[in-house]
Formats: sequence, structure tokens, C-alpha cells
Amino acid sequence: MNLSSTLCTGLVLLALAPAWRNQATAAASADGGDAVDAAPTPSSADWPIFRRDPGLGGLADGPVPAEPELLWSYEAGGAVTSSPVVSGGRVYFGADDGKVHCVDAATGTPVWAFETDDMIEAPPLVLDGRVFIGSSDFLFYALDAASGELLWKHQTDDRILGGANWMEHEDRTIVVVGSYDTHLYGFDAESGELLWSYATEDRVNGTPAVADGRASFGGCDAVLHQVDLVTGEGLKSVALGDGCHVAGSVALVDGRAYFGHYGNQFVCIDVATGETIWSYDSPRRQAFFSSPSVGPDRIVFGGRDRMLHCVERATGTPLWTFKTRKMVDGSPVIAGDAVVFGSGSGRLHLLALADGSERWSYDLGKAILSSPAVVDGRIYVGCNDKRLYAFGAPRAAEAGAPKGSQQAEGTR
Repeated sequence: MNLSSTLCTGLVLLALAPAWRNQATAAASADGGDAVDAAPTPSSADWPIFRRDPGLGGLADGPVPAEPELLWSYEAGGAVTSSPVVSGGRVYFGADDGKVHCVDAATGTPVWAFETDDMIEAPPLVLDGRVFIGSSDFLFYALDAASGELLWKHQTDDRILGGANWMEHEDRTIVVVGSYDTHLYGFDAESGELLWSYATEDRVNGTPAVADGRASFGGCDAVLHQVDLVTGEGLKSVALGDGCHVAGSVALVDGRAYFGHYGNQFVCIDVATGETIWSYDSPRRQAFFSSPSVGPDRIVFGGRDRMLHCVERATGTPLWTFKTRKMVDGSPVIAGDAVVFGSGSGRLHLLALADGSERWSYDLGKAILSSPAVVDGRIYVGCNDKRLYAFGAPRAAEAGAPKGSQQAEGTR
């Protein structure tokens, strides 16, 4: 979940809207031309969506190094609270400078940037050669992943802070996204046609989780919603209680929804029956913004109580907590036998999944509200110091930093 300081229309084609323009560095050709390479082919190890998969499980494909090394950093024009996604060797993310950025995953070299009219806290979705992302300018955009060119956009009636998700149905791909205007929207991914909208009673903050033809999400109305992705009809609603609004995203795994809320609880709910299987109370009676990482037998999530929490997946029984110096509003990632996450203190932490002991940390100096993406053992994360960082296994020193990126002055 990407965070705002305050919590809780029609399709316009490219030819009609030159104000939203591609200001790409546009992968210029070696002779100074403006030819653009095709976007590389995605791999199964990629992280093309917030939390990696449509169910938003937040589980990496493999481990990370025991002591990651800073590989590169890329400076945007504003804080990077947007969570990065990785597809086909490129990293995509938004920033408070109002731009969608695309950089090379190996070097941090800029590929293109697309400018909107307000800050971007939402994470992107990369799907079938397109980038889907919402902005605080009330618009939802579809961009060409290779060039950053605008394909279509749709105006909502308020900010979009959560990411998009998707489902294939017959010969159509449906893309869904929520807005602060209280609606969840379903679009045809190719044409941008609005297929349906589903109304809630308050702002929709997070990314909807998708499984079995339905979207599951919460919002400021303190309800867990389930929506049919083909028709946009509500399937089931679970009232969570007064003040229990949901700031983060639901993880939908094996028929159960896992999420925290402002009622100072983290819960597991059976999506078929609406029954609460278990609940975990914040030891310090603080809210949960963070979205969870769901492993085979345990779940890890951050809290506004300045702690990372780990519980048994089946029962919610507490296993361990790790104390930080600031709130943990970003979302952790389980990577092999480790957990990686950022804190409002500015530290990126790597813990042992078994007992929560710290293996490594790196001080970026400013708050980390972005949630990491982990691909091929590399960690990509945004920071409020206006930079996107890449950490990974040590590599041989290269002659000079790549254009548009540099080594950061962090401390271990």
C-alpha cells in the first residue's frame, strides 16, 4: 500500500489529450536519435504487480544475499513512496514529481518518464506490454511499457493511491483499480472501455486482490468487499466494525483474506463464508497500514506500533516481533528464509524469518514508505529522499556510475 498524508469521467484517447505527454528520455539510439527498443520479455521471476502476484501474497521467488550490497540508486524529482514493480529487466515506479519512471533494472539507467499533473503514490501494473497506473490528478493511465507513450486514460472523481490488478475472461483482459471517489472500476485493458464501476461508502485505498474471478478489497467504509470481475456486481460484504477502515491491501491466498485495519487488528477471513478464522490484536493497540507477506506457514506484516509482526498462518498465534524506531507502513517481503522491509526510520532491514533476528540493515536517511520488490535476489525499494535503490549480491566494480544513477551515501 502506498500512503497519503490523509487517509480516509470518461475515456479520453491520446489524440485528444496532448497535455499528458511522454517526457521520456526515450532510450535514445546511440547516434542521438529517438528510436525506442521494445520492452524485454518478462520472466516468471518478475514482480510486475504490487506484491508480485494477483493475490497480493508478497512472496519472493527466491532468497536474497545475506549482506546485500548497494548496486545503484536513481534520483527522481520527488519522494518515491510508490512501490516499484519489475518486468523484463526494467523497473517501473511513480514519484511525488508526478512522473512515472522506467529505468534499467541492472544499472538504474533511465529509459523513459511520463508526466502527470500530480504526485503518484500508486504502484504500477505491467501487463502485456502496457503499464497501468493511477495518479493523484484523478486519472488512471495506460502507457506503452517500451516507450512510455500514452495509450488511453480515464478520469475518476478523486485521487488514485492503490495499484491496479487484472483477470483474463474469454478474449478480454479486465483491469481493475480503486479510487478515493469510493468506486472500484473495471476496464478493458486494450481499449480502455469502462466495463463497470462498483460503489462503496467511502474511499478505496489499496490494491484489490484477485482470485477465482473476484476482487477482494477494503477501504475507509470498514468493509471487506468481494466483487465479480466480469459483471462488477457485489458478491459478499463483511462489516469489520466501527473505525476498522482498511488502509492497506488484502492478501488473497487459498480462499482466505489476510489484512490489517484501523481497529488495531490483523485478521484472517474465509472469503466464501465471511467468517473470521482468527484475529491478532496489536500489542500496543495501534493500527495496521502494511499489507502482509504470506508464506507457507507464517505471515509477516508491519504495524504503526513501530514493529514488524510474524504470526502462524493457520491460527494467528504470535511468533515474534521486531522493534524499529518508526512506524512500519510499507509492506514486507518473505524471500527464502529471510524477510526484507523498510521502516519510517529510513532503515532497510533484513531479518531471519525463523525468529526475527536481524541479519543486516542499511540506513537510507529518510523514511521508507515504499514496499520492496525482490527479483533474482535483488531488492528494489523507493525512499522519501527522492531515490529508488537497488541492492543485491556484490559485483565487480564498474568504470563509473551509469548515467542517471549514482551510489548512495547510506550506512550499514
